[in-house]
Amino acid sequence: MTWLIWRQHRTEVCVLGLLVGLFAVALFVLGTQAHDLFPGGPARCAGQAGVDEACTASFRRLDEQYGYVENLLAAFYLVPVVIGAFLGAPLLARELEDGTWQLAWTQAVPRMRWLAAKLAALAGVTVALTGMFTAVLTWFRQPFDAWEGRFQYDAFDLEGLVPVAYGLFAFGAATAAGAILRRSLPAFGVAFGAFLAARMSVALVARPAYATPLTATAPVPAGGSPDPGQRPGVADWVIEHGYADATGRRLSATEFAELEGAADRAGTNLNQFLHARGVQQFGVYHPADRFWTFQLIEAAVFVAVAAVLVGVVVWRVRRRVI
Repeated sequence: MTWLIWRQHRTEVCVLGLLVGLFAVALFVLGTQAHDLFPGGPARCAGQAGVDEACTASFRRLDEQYGYVENLLAAFYLVPVVIGAFLGAPLLARELEDGTWQLAWTQAVPRMRWLAAKLAALAGVTVALTGMFTAVLTWFRQPFDAWEGRFQYDAFDLEGLVPVAYGLFAFGAATAAGAILRRSLPAFGVAFGAFLAARMSVALVARPAYATPLTATAPVPAGGSPDPGQRPGVADWVIEHGYADATGRRLSATEFAELEGAADRAGTNLNQFLHARGVQQFGVYHPADRFWTFQLIEAAVFVAVAAVLVGVVVWRVRRRVI
C-alpha cells in the first residue's frame, strides 16, 4: 500500500516539498539579516518601541528594509490551504475520474483499509509540510512580533497551531468534494472557496468571542493628544476603542464631533475641554497572553470540521456500489 500511494501521489508531494523548501531557504536568508538588526535578539525589544532608543532604531530599520516582506507574507495564510487541497483533491477524484477505482476496490485489500491508508498518509504529509512552513515563518516573524505582537491578523493566521488546522480542513474539504464531484480540479476550487468562507466567518465573528474581552478606561488627559487605544499594550488585540461620557455611556462619532465643534467655538484645547467634562477614553481588547488559548480554540474548530468531512468521505466510499 505504501509503495502504491507513493507512486500515485509522488508528483504532488515532490512539488509541494520543493516549493516549501525553496520558501524556507528564502526566508532563512532574509530572516537572518532581519534578526541581525537586533544585537540582543528580537525578544529583548518586545514592547520597547519608543522606550529604548536602540530598540526603536532597530524597529525603524526593520520596517524600512523588510516591511515589504511582511506585507507580502500577509497573504501566505493561504499556503496551508493550497497544500491540503492539492493533496486531498485527487485522493478519490483521480480514481473516479480514471475509472481505476474498479480495480483498486476489488483487490485483496478491502476498500476501507485502502481508504484509511491513503487518508493517513496524505493527511500526514499535509501536517508535515504545513508544520515546516509554519515553523520557518514563525521564526522569520519574531522581530515583527516583538514590535506588533502576535494577535495581528497577519501573524495569528500564520503562526502557532492554526495553519496546520487550516491545512487539514482544506484536505478534508477537497477529499469530500472529490468524492462527491468526482473531479479533481472542481474539488480543489470547492475546498478553496469553503475555506475562505469559513475563515472569514471565524475571524470576523467567532474569534473575538472566544473569550470575554477586557475593557480599559481612563480620563482624557488634560494635556497631550487623546489616544483611546493607549491603555492596552502594543501586543494586545484591540477590537474597539473610543470615548465615553462621565457616566460611562459610550459616545457615538456624531456626539464626539459635536464636542470637538464646541471646543473649537470656545477656543479651548480639546483635551482640556473633554477632561473638564469628565469624558473618558476606553479600549476593548484581548490581552496578548490569550494568544495560545485562542489558537487552541480555533485549531480545534477547524480540525473538528475536517474530521466531519473525512467522515463524509468514509460514508461515501462505504456506500458506493461497485
